[in-house]
Amino acid sequence: MNRNKIIFPIATLLCLLVSSCGLFDKYESHNTIPADIIGMPTAADAPAPVSWREFFTDPMLQQLIDSALTRNTDLQAARIAVEQSEIALKMAKKAILPSFYLSPSGSITNFNRNTTKTYDVPLQMSWNPGPIGNYTNKKRAAQAVKLQSQARQDAVRANLISAVAQQYCLLQLLDRQLDILTQTDSLWNASLEAQKVLWQNGKIYSTAVNQQEASCLNVKTQIVDTRRHIRAVENDICSLLAIAPQTVKRNRWGSYPIMPMANERISASLLARRPDVRLADFAMEEAFYNMQAARAAFYPGLSLSGSVGWTNNGGGIEVNPGKILSNILGSIAQPLFARGQLKGNLDIAKLNCENLRYQYVQTIVDAGNQVNEALADCHAAGDKHAYYHRQVEVLRNAYSGTHELMDNGKATYLEVITAQESLLSAQLNEAMNMYDASCGVIALYIALGGGAE
Repeated sequence: MNRNKIIFPIATLLCLLVSSCGLFDKYESHNTIPADIIGMPTAADAPAPVSWREFFTDPMLQQLIDSALTRNTDLQAARIAVEQSEIALKMAKKAILPSFYLSPSGSITNFNRNTTKTYDVPLQMSWNPGPIGNYTNKKRAAQAVKLQSQARQDAVRANLISAVAQQYCLLQLLDRQLDILTQTDSLWNASLEAQKVLWQNGKIYSTAVNQQEASCLNVKTQIVDTRRHIRAVENDICSLLAIAPQTVKRNRWGSYPIMPMANERISASLLARRPDVRLADFAMEEAFYNMQAARAAFYPGLSLSGSVGWTNNGGGIEVNPGKILSNILGSIAQPLFARGQLKGNLDIAKLNCENLRYQYVQTIVDAGNQVNEALADCHAAGDKHAYYHRQVEVLRNAYSGTHELMDNGKATYLEVITAQESLLSAQLNEAMNMYDASCGVIALYIALGGGAE
């Protein structure tokens, strides 16, 4: 029989079944961001993506980030996951192809001194694309999985850049605080020596000397704690870089300020660049194609198999030399009753799509909240900066004036100690506020997508 008489009718029947079934519909992305999600006036157009190199201009910080992007183990694991998904996608694309196997066999039979030798050298073919639309939807689902792995890698990369930048800024803050404490320690030690002279001359009581010494000792303990904290942060940075613990080189605070994105008008459309938003959209895409595949299971599936090869076994008759043997078998299987599994799988797939839509909406809401929080932190730190700076100036003058009054017997040692401790606290708070401002800008950078490559 002519093989075309078998294959062509089967293909024609399948084409008729495919028409109007909607199994090949493509997913329509939901990656649209409401303009009012940020809750503030926004720019009409989204600004161009900002590279982290333009954002973090400190050369030493750039070197650390480069090293982290090269060596960090979490980022390498994310890269491997992307490569694995790419391999899975290639496999999904080739799933439509038939399988070929070479399976030679032979036998020797001896009966009543008669020896029979038979052999087969067939090339077998098997092609089972499954139900109509199954291959296409599985391939598209694999593509969505690959996109999800890429979004996860982008998220790991953005968070890694953020972590290195925050730890670097924290090191600069600690250096600044250590300078303040060291200067305070030197100043208070001189004040302690002066009070000892006054006590020896009978101008003040020993309690004043003891109180001043206690304050000096408290500063010394803070210096020890700050140095220990610096070492811990250096170790954290080395861990991000996957290197042995060592001293981290850095510039002084304020040498290279972070790019002030908080002062720009923010476009809500930038949120679409966030890895978690893209990941949520790609998850919905995967679920959509899985639902389509579950719907395709209701339709018939085509199966073809055959073989061609060289054999001397002619159905119990030994033929020498061997002859060419070939056969082909085609069939269509239409599901009729599968104990409710096909309908159950489709219903579960539909519910999964609905659940992921809700998760996507929540992801957008959370993204808008993160932008709002980051903006609020930036603005609050900026508003407080002038107040802290003025407070330090006022308290420095108050400390100097109170110390002069005490030297002239017009103020008590308690007033001097209160003034000097207030000055120290204000100086440390001013430095911490500058760090909070930097963290707010870094958080805004991440909230808007983590920047460009």
